[in-house]
Amino acid sequence: MTSDITSTLRVRIGQEEAHYGGNLVEGARMLKLFGDVITEIAVITDGDEGLFVGYSNIEFTAPVYAGDFIEATGRVVKIGNTSRTVEFEAKKIIASRYDLSPSAADVLKEPVVVCRATGTTVIPKEHSRKNPDA
Repeated sequence: MTSDITSTLRVRIGQEEAHYGGNLVEGARMLKLFGDVITEIAVITDGDEGLFVGYSNIEFTAPVYAGDFIEATGRVVKIGNTSRTVEFEAKKIIASRYDLSPSAADVLKEPVVVCRATGTTVIPKEHSRKNPDA
């Protein structure tokens, strides 16, 4: 069973999140965003944050740098008895431009996909307050 339940977050990646040389941000930052997305989805569907149980795949497709703006979206692709499986995509929508100046950035005409993943959350039956409209 699939649905049109989605969640989207848009964030600026701060300088404090640069982990590697050249202001490169670790890929795990995208997974943290996906965790927030799936938590919102669990609240929408069940009125509970649920428990994220894991990823079935993760693909990093482009680098993320401090100063970039990222839009992370999740879409429910399967609703089980207590589980919700979500496909995620994170796109860079504004790119930092350290090559021009320390504070330069460009709005991208075409967003760049930086990460894709699929993950599952479980909402314990005793915690679920299923939303019939979700």
